Amino acid sequence: MIVRLSAAVALVCLSGSIAFAQEDAVGAPGPFVLEGTSFELAWTSHPTETFYKQEYVPEGQSVESYDQMFMVDVLTSELTVDQAAHSIVTSLEERKASDPVVNLEVLKNEETGELLLDFVLSDSSGEAVIVEWNAYRYVPLENGVAMFGISRRGYGDGAAVFLMGLKETRMKTIGALAELDLPEVVLE
Repeated sequence: MIVRLSAAVALVCLSGSIAFAQEDAVGAPGPFVLEGTSFELAWTSHPTETFYKQEYVPEGQSVESYDQMFMVDVLTSELTVDQAAHSIVTSLEERKASDPVVNLEVLKNEETGELLLDFVLSDSSGEAVIVEWNAYRYVPLENGVAMFGISRRGYGDGAAVFLMGLKETRMKTIGALAELDLPEVVLE
C-alpha cells in the first residue's frame, strides 16, 4: 500500500502513544470545499506533542480506500515551509529508483512565504496498482508549519485513466488549493 507521505511524519520520529480520534484538534473542523466537493473530518491523530494530523473525505469514502482526500497537518516546531517540504522532496527523489511514476514540482510564493509541492507516485505491491497524486500547500505559522493538501487516487484498471486525466485537472486543482481560504490554526 502507498505509504502516505506527510511532511510531519517524515520529519518527526514518532514516539510514545498515538491518539486517534475524529474530533478537530487544530481549529479546522471542516468541511473543506474544493472544486465543489465537500470533505468532512474523518480521522485525526496527535502522535507527538508537536504533530497533529487530520484527514477529510467526501461522504461515502473512507480514509483507508479513497478517491479523494483533504488533509491538514500541523507541526508546532521551529521548522520553515522549505524544511517541511524538503523532507518529502528527498523521500520522493529516493523513491524514483523503485517507482517509475514518481514526478514532482515545487512552487514557491515569495510574497506569502507559502510553498506548494505537487507530486505523483504509485504502488504495485498489492493486487492492483494504485496511482496517487498530491498537492501540499505549506503555510508558515508563528511557531511551525501547517500543510493543507489534496490527495487523489486511481486504482487497478482505472489507474492509467486517472494518470492521463491529471494532465487536464492537475493545474486547475493546484490553483483552487492555492486560492482556498484557510482557517486559522488554533491548537487545543
